Amino acid sequence: MEKSIMGETPLSLVYGAEALQPMKVGEQILRYFQTDEEENNEALLVRLELLDECRDLTHIRMVAQKQRMERYYNRRTNLHYFKVGDLVLRKITQNTRQINARKLGPTWEGSYRVLAVTDKGSYGLENQDGVKLSRK
Repeated sequence: MEKSIMGETPLSLVYGAEALQPMKVGEQILRYFQTDEEENNEALLVRLELLDECRDLTHIRMVAQKQRMERYYNRRTNLHYFKVGDLVLRKITQNTRQINARKLGPTWEGSYRVLAVTDKGSYGLENQDGVKLSRK
């Protein structure tokens, strides 16, 4: 089946030809009688020579699709960057959740102060008592 991003079937990109299902034996069709084996072999060789070009075009289409998805995502995200000294809440994740906290437990915890901006969207935090939080 043809992939929407690539415009080609994965089998055609790997082997250079489409997968064909065999017809029922004994059912002759006009198309089968009109084929020429030499022309068929020449067509397969031409297609095989153009396989690298087909792969390159498919790669370009995939990269363009990924760029369109990235632009779509970035247009709709509202990023907020915090400064050193801002007070923030920290999201409770699976490994930071308390043992007895159930489904209806809190999803955010504490009031933390931003100590440093370590990476894009990543911060060093300390609690109100001045204890630095370790990265888990």
